Amino acid sequence: MQEYFASIIDSIGEDLTRPGLADTPKRAAKAFQFLTRGYEQNIDDVVNGALFPSDSDEMIIVKDIELYSLCEHHLLPFIGKAHVAYIPTGKVLGLSKVARIVDMFARRLQIQEQLTLQIAESIKNITDAKGVGVIIEAKHMCMMMRGVEKQNSSMKTSAMLGTFRSNQATRNEFLSLVR
Repeated sequence: MQEYFASIIDSIGEDLTRPGLADTPKRAAKAFQFLTRGYEQNIDDVVNGALFPSDSDEMIIVKDIELYSLCEHHLLPFIGKAHVAYIPTGKVLGLSKVARIVDMFARRLQIQEQLTLQIAESIKNITDAKGVGVIIEAKHMCMMMRGVEKQNSSMKTSAMLGTFRSNQATRNEFLSLVR
């Protein structure tokens, strides 16, 4: 990867021997590996058995989970927050695991729409929840730094599964609690 970054920097006409760029290909490769570390993770390792018995059948919400991802179309960052809710059926997920699931999928080349759905489907599959709702709101550098250059634009996506899709009252409760 380091050689490819050197080639990219060289191809824009920069001098890789100047002091500021001498180690940039190595640093860029290391940074890119960190930014895409979600490929090295799987859901079982992330959850790590942190499912606990519970009699609760009320909505559980974890909101304002910051996320950082890379747009698969331009390799530019999108930055935002996720709100995740589910209604348990006998077991709950360890609190930090919700954020770790968000991170695992966000740290892959992504589009926001797919990221939202991946988080929702994973939590539904792991917990066997009655329903799962996920909302992501993010700012995309591919919209802000290039193309139309709209600095104040943001994107919101949602995925509603189970009772969050079929029951308007459940959906409304979720939406009102994340506002």
